Amino acid sequence: MQSRYNASTLIDANLASGRGDATAILSGKHRITYKALLDQVSAMGRSLGELGIGREDRVLLILNDTPAFPVAFFGAMRIGAIPVPVNPLYKADDYRFFVEDSYARVVIVETSNLDKLREALVGYAESIVIIVSDGGGEGCLSLDELLKTHLQDVHLPPIDTHSDDMAFWLYSSGSTGRPKGVVHLHRDIPATCDSYARHVLRLTKDDIVFGRVLFHAYGLGNSLTFPFNAGATTVLAPGRAAPVSIIEVIETYRPTVVCFVPTLYNTILTHIQEMSNAVPDLSSIRLCISAAEPLAADVARRWKHTFGHTILDGIGSTEMLHIFCSNTPDAYRSGSSGRPVPGYELRILDDDGNPVADGATGNLMVKGESASPFYWHQREKSRATMQGEWTATGDRYRIDDDGFYWYEGRSDDMLKVAGEWVSPIEMENILIEHDAVLEAAVVGVTRDGITRLKAVVVLIPNTEALPTLVTELQDWCKTRLQRFRYPHIVQFVDELPKTATGKIQRFKLREST
Repeated sequence: MQSRYNASTLIDANLASGRGDATAILSGKHRITYKALLDQVSAMGRSLGELGIGREDRVLLILNDTPAFPVAFFGAMRIGAIPVPVNPLYKADDYRFFVEDSYARVVIVETSNLDKLREALVGYAESIVIIVSDGGGEGCLSLDELLKTHLQDVHLPPIDTHSDDMAFWLYSSGSTGRPKGVVHLHRDIPATCDSYARHVLRLTKDDIVFGRVLFHAYGLGNSLTFPFNAGATTVLAPGRAAPVSIIEVIETYRPTVVCFVPTLYNTILTHIQEMSNAVPDLSSIRLCISAAEPLAADVARRWKHTFGHTILDGIGSTEMLHIFCSNTPDAYRSGSSGRPVPGYELRILDDDGNPVADGATGNLMVKGESASPFYWHQREKSRATMQGEWTATGDRYRIDDDGFYWYEGRSDDMLKVAGEWVSPIEMENILIEHDAVLEAAVVGVTRDGITRLKAVVVLIPNTEALPTLVTELQDWCKTRLQRFRYPHIVQFVDELPKTATGKIQRFKLREST
């Protein structure tokens, strides 16, 4: 990586290669070319500059998956400012935390979340510029009006940033307490493009990519940086990820690559089964990607049976910016997280920091060029996670004789029952194979000082939660796992608490006990 680099030049490269008129973004009725995108990014940078925003100033983005997101994201980086995307579904007090923690001077927000932002800023002493992406409001600026002012200007050259300058932050999902601000550098984006995107996705200019949730590391790579790096097209579809709308987007835009979380794959399959409809036409797809949480082997099997596609599961993290271990079209093992992506090294250590024996479970460490250097305002957590060249993932894994990595739960989710380690993921996958179970999550709870396993289960619609079903599910696990690996407690719920990216919030399940 050259020492002087600005990550917004991913877009410029497409004009330099003669692809200015090629489609960069499809969203609703909008088709945005690479030239038009660079025009808007340049206008965004100039507008922020006129507002007094410059190098390392933070720009908070409270945006859904719309074209305004890449315009704001790359526009801020172009002038050396730092875009900070956050989950729009958070509450007002969370918005306040993001503003205070990041020292944001500008917030770009959609009209639907403007009232929450106003509530968050009540009593805030610092002056904040609010830009509304899809309208206006009292005391706010209109993004459309700002862009119009500079759209006819020549392209704004990127500021001369160093590849090790801060480029953007991503807040972790906050499954335990307040989210952590994960700092990333300009060099981190090309590092992921040269590793996962190159060796697993293998995108070309003819690909159309459909992913979700741009404020998340997984979605940011899949839906923006990877397709832009390859000169491909991305499909942006805001709103809730309902099966009907997702299928409609696929049938309308005919993507060649889809990147979803396991929950969404499962929900689509269930919807088709419930509606007894003809299987939708997904024949345009050449590659299905999964991450954010382990993909159950049963979901992968049913997807393959229904659509003929193999879902390539992998593991990544916000700290590493994207996936660093993955199945590929050439090396696939159902139920595993695959093998290390070229450009990354993995090792499995015991609790004392020593390599584990062959086949044993331990703590997964990863090394690669896209690693975050630190958490903002979190020195102790930074020291615990960023250990020199290595990053502690917080995941427990084992590796088989063929070099495939198998997820055994989070370091703080692994449960010891009767002196034996129990993987909640293993039990969840078995429960999901039962005909009555749609989703399941297993957590440890304390009863009279003894750890017990609790399974929180969502049943297939129109299935009655009878007491006999509790016993049936317990026996189901006993006959398929070692006999001590069964849920002592089974709780039926209508839905599991999840983050916006589909991760199960296990701490809420423990708190509900």
